[in-house]
Amino acid sequence: MENFLLFISTIRWQDVVDICVNSYILFRFYVLFRGTNVFRVLIGMTVLWFLQRIAVSLGLIVTSWVVQGIVAVGAIIIIVVFRNEIRRVLQAKNFKSILWGLSYKTVTTPTEIITETVFQMADRKCGALIVFPGKEDLSGVVQGGTPWKGLITKEMIASIFWPDNPVHDGAAIVQGDQITFVSAILPLSEREDLPSHYGTRHRAALGLAEASDALVIVVSEERGDVLVAKGNRLREIKLKKTLENNLQEHLGTAAVEKSAARKEGLEIATAAMLSILFITGIWFSVSRGQDTLVSLDIPVDYINRTAGTEIVDTSVKTVSLVLSGSGALVKSVTPDQVGVRLDLNKTSVGRNTFTITSDNISLPPGIVLREVTPSEVDVLIDETRKKEFPVQIDWVGRLAANLILVDAVTDPPTVTIAGSKRILEEIATIYTEKVLLDELSGKGELTANLVLSPASLKIASGSKDKVTIQYLIRERE
Repeated sequence: MENFLLFISTIRWQDVVDICVNSYILFRFYVLFRGTNVFRVLIGMTVLWFLQRIAVSLGLIVTSWVVQGIVAVGAIIIIVVFRNEIRRVLQAKNFKSILWGLSYKTVTTPTEIITETVFQMADRKCGALIVFPGKEDLSGVVQGGTPWKGLITKEMIASIFWPDNPVHDGAAIVQGDQITFVSAILPLSEREDLPSHYGTRHRAALGLAEASDALVIVVSEERGDVLVAKGNRLREIKLKKTLENNLQEHLGTAAVEKSAARKEGLEIATAAMLSILFITGIWFSVSRGQDTLVSLDIPVDYINRTAGTEIVDTSVKTVSLVLSGSGALVKSVTPDQVGVRLDLNKTSVGRNTFTITSDNISLPPGIVLREVTPSEVDVLIDETRKKEFPVQIDWVGRLAANLILVDAVTDPPTVTIAGSKRILEEIATIYTEKVLLDELSGKGELTANLVLSPASLKIASGSKDKVTIQYLIRERE
């Protein structure tokens, strides 16, 4: 679990974008070319690529080299051999559908074909009578009829009810995806409450519906209306979707068509998921399979030091880190992108030992820590104090042979220093910077900085970091 979390922490946002972009490109290839020969060849090339990676992992040098060559040549073959098919797929789609459209497989069902054709005939006022049997046998109520055995198509239905066709006046009987009989004679309804504009087709449709569980579609030749007869009802249908729903309910195909739609959606979702997994696998094999090591010397940064304490000494100033990652990432890492920080919040006065772990080290995403040298750091902590010290002038050089330094005073004569208690106890005086005697004569005044050693000492607030030196030089008697 810890290794998994460590791996997750090394993933950069650039890696996520990289995987998403390439997964989407692969998914678009599937959407555009599925069902074509190009797609089947691409599947074969993918299998070869997997074999090549397995050969590499097993150390099969010749096999890996041969398969890699086949994959390279195969990419060229796809472009050359299937260029016309590729061009046809791309030309058939606009720019929008290439980038983000989903081209579901267009499978036209018999109910869709019949619905579309019926309303087209209604627009042309071409009369039609189409019977869809139910569970009951119609042989006892339907007379005559010519066997047809033709698959349902728009052209087939339109030709059957074409006015010059000898069989156009009878009814066409549909079973499954075939027209089984044409020119069938249906029993006429004897109802007297029917509208006067209903003709023989309407009475025949209602007559069969009353005598059986069949559904009958009527297209009026005079008015161009579409009606459906079932049971003792004859209803006018205005919308194509309504007619299609009635047919699906009668034939029991609604569940089948919904199942096909769900299967189609599941296929698309599966393809998208496999695209992500495939590209993620490639990314992992490339980015993690070619790890490169690099060593960097990084200074240690001490943070959250307790108030009233001071760092007197440390065992090391820098630590050496061995980092790994993909070659491109490791080569781009600079020392200022890496940090080593030790938290002094819970330290005590005296010597403290810290173990450097990955929690103390900040790394760029995608880089993994392999080794730290040294792994332990000693830090000497002491209390901070303030102490007043006399100021001593650090004279250097010599006066002329006939001159003598009579007097020299500093203003202020003392200075308050803040620092480690232990260091302050070892100091007796604070010196100025070096002051040359060679060029001095007579009476004068000059300014000199104070020199603090070690550098951890600070001038306390309220004290000056410079002193004024007043000197008096006379000639020897």
